[in-house]
Amino acid sequence: MNWIGEVIAQGGIAGIFALTLVETVFPPIPSEVVMPLAGIAAAKGQVTLAGAVAAGLAGSMAGNILLYVVARRLGTARLEAWVDRHGRWLTLDSAALDRVRRWFVRHGGWAVGLGRCVPGIRSLISVPAGLVDMRWSRFLLWSTLGTGVWTSGLTLAGYSLGSAGLPAVERWLGPVSNALIVIAAAIYVVRLVTWRRAR
Repeated sequence: MNWIGEVIAQGGIAGIFALTLVETVFPPIPSEVVMPLAGIAAAKGQVTLAGAVAAGLAGSMAGNILLYVVARRLGTARLEAWVDRHGRWLTLDSAALDRVRRWFVRHGGWAVGLGRCVPGIRSLISVPAGLVDMRWSRFLLWSTLGTGVWTSGLTLAGYSLGSAGLPAVERWLGPVSNALIVIAAAIYVVRLVTWRRAR
């Protein structure tokens, strides 16, 4: 985690933008660490608080849009063919995929907004949005709202902790994020073991 702090200290606003862009596309770099560290940097006077939030929001949204565009270009026909071949590992079949698509068409707006605040899926929620051709305006609105809440909250948490806040970030945010990932992995394993293709 020290290297993330170094990137922010050396790169400032540009560093925060780059880190949040990369962590959105490659989730192993967690925003749960990046943005509190950006808040701590703001408390130290290395960047402004508003600049840190804006850079985090802009970087995350750039990554969100990239994933959305890729999924939209992929299209549902290619996805269905892929699911037919490899559905077991996704615990999906064509019937389940169709149910997900119909649900997302009805409830996709708030699902995207809420999903932006959930570790583990906050980046991936762009994929179904692209696959069902969610309108650009709707996607951007809900993504910006959800990402703004998430980014602002984490940055303000780091800012409130100040320069002495790094141990607290490690102590609290790390375990919470890890617990959510473990729960998601456990759900996947259960689904994988019990999955049967619909007839």
